[in-house]
This record gives sequence, structure tokens and C-alpha cells, in this order.
Amino acid sequence: MEEKQEDKTSSPQAKITRTAAKRAHRSQKVGVVFSDKMKKTVVVRVDRLVLHTRYRRYVRRTSKFMAHDELGATVGDKVRIVETRPLSAKKRWRVMEIVQKAAK
Repeated sequence: MEEKQEDKTSSPQAKITRTAAKRAHRSQKVGVVFSDKMKKTVVVRVDRLVLHTRYRRYVRRTSKFMAHDELGATVGDKVRIVETRPLSAKKRWRVMEIVQKAAK
């Protein structure tokens, strides 16, 4: 029985699930790559609609996030970014996946 327990805890998948259970929920956002002029870094523009308090109309608000990019996203690609530890002075996001490639 002891051998079976060791196999369960020593497998890489078991370690991943244990660390994921301890880690807090990481925020995700979907946006469009605005700039890819840096090495392994892209600027992602995230748009959201906010209800104006006085005029009761929706106003588009834009936020820009610097994200670490190992996948090679280019300008115009729709990407999903996930919150991560601080990678530099301004980078706290990582490109998780490229949702849609830009039309050329």
C-alpha cells in the first residue's frame, strides 16, 4: 500500500493539481495585440463597456497591459492573457493563448 501512495504523490500531475489547489484564482482577460516591437513582450489592448452614470449610455474604456509572449503573437491577434508574478517593472501578465490570428 505504501508504494501506491508514493506513486500518486510523486507523479508530476499530482504535484500540479496540489499547487493549483493552493494558488488563488488568476485573473484572465481577452484583448488585441497593440504592439509587438519588444522582444518576448507584447502590449495588449483590452476594451470594456461601462455605463455612464449621468447619460445612461455605454462608453468604451480601454486599458493596455504589457504581457510576456512566448507564443509569438503579432499586431492584430486576439489573445488571452493571464495574471502572473511580476516579470519586470511593468509586466505582470502572460499570453496564455492566441484566440484568433490577425487577417493579413
